[in-house]
Amino acid sequence: MQPEKIKIYNGNIVTPSQIVRGGSVLIMADRIAEVSEGNIEAGDAIEINAEGRYVAPGFIDIHVHGGGGYDFMDATEKAFLTIAETHAQYGTTAMLPTTLTATKELLLQTLDAFERANKNNMHGAQMLGMHLEGPYIAMTQRGAQDPRYIRAPDAKEYEEILSKYSCIKRWSAAPELEGAIAFGRYLTSKNVLPAIAHTDAIYEEVLEAFTNGYSLITHLYSAMSGVTRRNAYRYAGVIESAYLIDDMDVEIIADGIHLPPPLLQLVYKIKGADHIALITDAMRAAGMGEGESILGDITNGLKVIVEDGVAKLPDRSAFAGSVATANRLVKTMVSMAGVSMIDAVKMMTNTPARILNIADRKGTLAAGKDADIVVFDEDITIALTIIKGRICFSTNNL
Repeated sequence: MQPEKIKIYNGNIVTPSQIVRGGSVLIMADRIAEVSEGNIEAGDAIEINAEGRYVAPGFIDIHVHGGGGYDFMDATEKAFLTIAETHAQYGTTAMLPTTLTATKELLLQTLDAFERANKNNMHGAQMLGMHLEGPYIAMTQRGAQDPRYIRAPDAKEYEEILSKYSCIKRWSAAPELEGAIAFGRYLTSKNVLPAIAHTDAIYEEVLEAFTNGYSLITHLYSAMSGVTRRNAYRYAGVIESAYLIDDMDVEIIADGIHLPPPLLQLVYKIKGADHIALITDAMRAAGMGEGESILGDITNGLKVIVEDGVAKLPDRSAFAGSVATANRLVKTMVSMAGVSMIDAVKMMTNTPARILNIADRKGTLAAGKDADIVVFDEDITIALTIIKGRICFSTNNL
């Protein structure tokens, strides 16, 4: 049984504006009771000495496909629970399990598996809801998505799915497809976040999408248009649109490979930490070693090779997925992009919480919020993960 009261003391508390040295956090049940610059008096609490490590809000990953040898598209309760437990070891306390383009039948099986697993998730990252990536994407920007199942938005299909599953919180699509604007409006009416992904849209199409609810760009720079020419005329693409539309949020795979340091610096310089969410976009090989793996469901997925910290197609002609974990994203932004610890943590906590409209209960360390907390050292090695007051991961020396 978990203790009702936990005190973490002697830590460097990471807030959105500063790092409080030698601070402490008091947890009561599943909520944060107090955050203090000094040592909180709580004689009956279980005490954890952070020993000068950072104490931060739990990491929120709004785009993740798998980990620990499993993919959400395996559509089993075991897959969901194993992935959630794997990423908790790396500081993720909340996530949006994400699908790939697939048959309607497999999508429904995956949504059913989510609902079963979510009832029994006691030791892993909290699953906030589902993110559907596709099948309404551009064939020309499919990346590693299976072309057999790519199609334009079908109102009969998506209205039926959304009527059956309240767990869907986000849906990524290409806004230039026929029916995509109406799709975005429908998602917004159901409080589902429409996101722009796998797209060849130009600025005018992105702007129309933005005014109809598409407020987030999925894995910026990956599988999307930049400046393009049509009949000799140049047009701004999705990348330029992300920069031009001030209130457009973006997510980035900050593993240092999908986006090298200069691009990470550029995104940060223009968009700022308040409009950037760091995502793992991790596939089943996250938390595993190098070698062969599978992108997508275990039966019909795409064979890939994991090496150099990323998944590649077998011919090594392109990346085929990320194997990043949340702590790696924070480390990359600090060590390779030169971002402050405060802003790196913000992009992994407060900003994704705001994007998902859950900042009232997650994303910062404050009294009354969910007790989602991670403790890590200068190398962003996780020592402790607490999810809603429950210790889900701890190293032997803490």
